[in-house]
Amino acid sequence: MEIIKISENIWEIPKTGNMLVPGRIYASDSLMLKIREDQSLQQVRNVATLPGICNYSLAMPDIHEGYGFPIGGVAAVDKRDGYISPGGVGYDINCGVRLLKTNLFFNDVKVKIKDIAVHIFNAVPSGVGSKNAIKSISLKEFEKVLKKGAKWSVNNGYGTNEDIELTEERGCVENEGIEFISKRAVERGISQLGTLGSGNHFIEIDIADKIYDKHLCETLGIEKDMLLIMFHTGSRGFGYQVCDDFLNRIRKAKSKFQYSPPDTQLLACPFNSEEGIGYFNAMNAAANFAWANRQIIKELIERAIMNALNISPKSLGLSQIYDVSHNIAKIESDFIIHRKGAINAKPPFSKDLPSVYKRTGQPVIIPGDMCTGSYLLFPTEKVATETFSSACHGAGRALSRRKALKKFNANEIVLSMEKSGITVLAKSKRTIAEEVPEAYKNIDDVIMVMENCGLLKKAVRLKPVAVIKG
Repeated sequence: MEIIKISENIWEIPKTGNMLVPGRIYASDSLMLKIREDQSLQQVRNVATLPGICNYSLAMPDIHEGYGFPIGGVAAVDKRDGYISPGGVGYDINCGVRLLKTNLFFNDVKVKIKDIAVHIFNAVPSGVGSKNAIKSISLKEFEKVLKKGAKWSVNNGYGTNEDIELTEERGCVENEGIEFISKRAVERGISQLGTLGSGNHFIEIDIADKIYDKHLCETLGIEKDMLLIMFHTGSRGFGYQVCDDFLNRIRKAKSKFQYSPPDTQLLACPFNSEEGIGYFNAMNAAANFAWANRQIIKELIERAIMNALNISPKSLGLSQIYDVSHNIAKIESDFIIHRKGAINAKPPFSKDLPSVYKRTGQPVIIPGDMCTGSYLLFPTEKVATETFSSACHGAGRALSRRKALKKFNANEIVLSMEKSGITVLAKSKRTIAEEVPEAYKNIDDVIMVMENCGLLKKAVRLKPVAVIKG
């Protein structure tokens, strides 16, 4: 396909064939070489055929091949006559990242880092099929989880109302409860609240390694070498089943719709159809599950650290910076915005921002691989007009899990990480091999593109000292 370089870090796929809009990719020359190795650019082109799509089929610099949509893809469709696509959200609905800060400094607790990691590892169930982090709940209570999201967790003793304020959408979006949810989805989800899962999900103990914007960090209360906690997980088996159920439902009904997707994975239906309304409600229920899940995990982590160090909540001073989602479709103004492996990045003075972030804009949390580091950034006003207030969500894979397993040895990875001063704990050695740092793009390159394009500005770089994987 033809790809035109528009500027140093912006590329365009011209509108041809069935495309309704051009494709736009944010990437450096070196990142584009990696991006060309899989089918993600073809997926950008495919997404541009989605009925109702506006402006561009967008791709962030961490783009890589996904199901239907590329991971790192953004598409805004007109909510009146546009189509919604489960592939534009993904199987792990409302997978997201939460960042917490403490009153602790690395030098004061460095000899206890492994103990802290072990306590967290034991407190938060991880791995494939992990469950039973909290006492079992009834079907009636589970429906409350789906309706109230993170608020349900706080009401049941997991965290505080301050956490709710500092969570995207305040941890809850409207939906019809279990009306559009299958029995199988309920069975998979009801015992998985407070669990991490596997794959690229993680809990990290980080330190504030490099301060870029002193004023922003002072606003956040972050100082150099301060201990922070970051974790990444989503809606677990519940969200997976919701996605699978509606892919099957839309597949069976596709003859009713005026859209023949160029890829069978790019199934979509009118947003205002029976199937579209059903999917949107079920997706929102799964999003609420994910926020409830992360809220519980936050509290489990706090208790684990206090136990490991035998300190009080006041001494620990655990507080939330923000919780961001990167697999969700949301109604914003006149659009349904699909963000798959991409996050909402509300600029300063946006509607519904917490008061503490009115002048700075929403915190943007972008993890790297498990050795290199991660970033906390803030959006500029430019994101609103260029990317529908969207940003990348991570480093992005450069190597598939299958290829990583063939190429790398888990024991050697653990040894290398320990030599670098990083404790690593995992339920499965397979996960360590799949998540080897070499399987990801360079996070610094990804951040540089977003910064050079004037979309984000760096506040602080985080360095991992302990990593927990499923």
